[in-house]
Amino acid sequence: MTKIEIKNLFKKYPLDNKEEFTALSNINLSFHQGELVAIVGESGSGKSTLMNLIGGLDSKFEGDLIVDGLNLRDLPDKQLDKYRKNKVGFVFQSFNLISHLSVLDNVCSALTLSNVPEKIKTKKALELLTKLGIEKYAKRKPTQLSGGQKQRVAIARALINDPDIILADEPTGSLDSKTTQQILEILKQIADDGKLVIMVTHSEKVSSVCSRVIEIFDGQIVSDTKNKNYKKNRKKKNNNEHFKAEKQHLSLKSALKLAFHNMWTNKIKNILMAFGVAISISSMILMLSFGSGLTDYVTNVASDYTNPLVVPVSKKSDNMISSLSSYWTEEEISSLTEELNSFLSKNNEEFTVSDENLKRGFTMINLTGNLASIDYSVDNEIKTQSLFCLYTTPPTYNETNLIEGNFSGENEVMFNSYIYNLLGDEVVGKQVDIYVNIAGIEVKKTVDISGVVNTSTFDGILCVYVDYDFLEKCVIEQNKSLTPTDIYIITGNENQTNLLKNYIKTSDKYSGSMEERLADMFSEMSNTISIALAVIAGISLIVSAIMILTVLYMSVSERTKEIGVLKAIGARRRDIKNIFVSESFLIGLLSAVVGICLSLISFGIFSILFNALLGFAPLSLRWYYFVIAILLSVLISMLSGLYPSSKASKMDPVESLRRE
Repeated sequence: MTKIEIKNLFKKYPLDNKEEFTALSNINLSFHQGELVAIVGESGSGKSTLMNLIGGLDSKFEGDLIVDGLNLRDLPDKQLDKYRKNKVGFVFQSFNLISHLSVLDNVCSALTLSNVPEKIKTKKALELLTKLGIEKYAKRKPTQLSGGQKQRVAIARALINDPDIILADEPTGSLDSKTTQQILEILKQIADDGKLVIMVTHSEKVSSVCSRVIEIFDGQIVSDTKNKNYKKNRKKKNNNEHFKAEKQHLSLKSALKLAFHNMWTNKIKNILMAFGVAISISSMILMLSFGSGLTDYVTNVASDYTNPLVVPVSKKSDNMISSLSSYWTEEEISSLTEELNSFLSKNNEEFTVSDENLKRGFTMINLTGNLASIDYSVDNEIKTQSLFCLYTTPPTYNETNLIEGNFSGENEVMFNSYIYNLLGDEVVGKQVDIYVNIAGIEVKKTVDISGVVNTSTFDGILCVYVDYDFLEKCVIEQNKSLTPTDIYIITGNENQTNLLKNYIKTSDKYSGSMEERLADMFSEMSNTISIALAVIAGISLIVSAIMILTVLYMSVSERTKEIGVLKAIGARRRDIKNIFVSESFLIGLLSAVVGICLSLISFGIFSILFNALLGFAPLSLRWYYFVIAILLSVLISMLSGLYPSSKASKMDPVESLRRE
């Protein structure tokens, strides 16, 4: 029965000078099932070229090469892949076993590409290895086998898909005479079992055992003779289980498995590469943690000085100092009241701003140093200290803001913790003389220290807090009136508070409290710092991506022959690409895991250092940082692997198999 028919086949290769070299000229041959054919000839005569054409590794030719009624010349790449996978089995002179796979996995590789279930392909592979007498080496690597054993593995791999055609390129070229005889007997038995076996050989001994010998010289058939002395062995019953794979392509699971095998073979290189990427991932997580930690710290500090039922209002100015010193006239307070009530009415709020819930406050910043000071006694010596800030105690403060003592009333003041530097640890109950010059109104009073308040200002400056009614009374005693700098609106619920605060934030005339403005300022600064740090981390990630691309590109070059073998046994372009993309995915995943571990270790170290140096750690981990790290690491790795994987998938199988 005719299996292959070749008619008027020409194969030409273009040369650099635009001329062509004819490797095969006017080839006309027929091959039949059950034949053991030897193709002989000198080096360069065209033997291997003819084998590559029959095997579907090369489909660029003139003429017809028909296998089971299909002309290989007209088949698209996908059909050629399927043809090599199901119809042809290759046996190479140099074995071309994949070094990082076990004997069993090498034999199963063709079935792996066909997505055959693990149990079925393992059973079939072990049956073949048993038939060839090497089942005990199933778990060994090819490097642990002799030449004859490697060739038997190669034959088992060629037979695993039960192909109709076996193509053997110098199958005994690197074997001793005894092993050569064993391999020839195996190939003869394969032919006698009904398959077409075609061998390329230089050896007369090999050709003498074949049923047919075809001689090629300078790309032409010079003889085609049958061996009259050839006797077929009795055909053995084939007990191998036949099946049809449901999907004729490499599954994602199998691609990941093959990728993992290769990564494990080069584990030192891959671990070092993953560690390099992990440093960038860890840096990114720490940068995000620092930014969020700083923001959280500022927010927490600001929240300590806010009240859910109080809305602070100041006049907006070009800078914070001017804003704090801007006085409210009664007309401006009335205008503010009307504006806010109109806004509340439009939002269907029943709350109304009135004199009952509108409180006044006063803030003075002593930039010159001579507008406010205190006199205090230490060891019977009177000393003077300039005040940086004078505040009237805002209604936003509560008992949680007190370090010790009580809120101040008439003839009383509170200080921030800087007062401890002047009077020691026990300050509550002591007296000081306070001097304040408010817009030319001089106030001098001897007052008691009622308490120490934890302020949002820095501990390195001295601030005093007085009751607004007491300060106003002191000014009235000078026949003057106190003009407020701050307005506080006491609301009925948090919804009203948030509504008014949001309105004030969008206003071009008003702003919130000093604490809120400081929080906004520091938040903006921390966001800027976070962005800058993220950019630095991003640059390191780009460098990591280039490193991954370089390593994978080199890996493609190192594994050229492996790619050729996979294509010879039917791997599609997509299959090759999926294997290398899977490696990229695993590298990205490994990098992310290592990076997360490094970030956790670094987070602990930095937390200890910051707490020791600053008393707090401006670091805050979010669970989604780890998700971002994993996704970003995998994405970068897979994007970096696209070009190398594409290059690998487009490699010419013939050229790949020639590569040493």
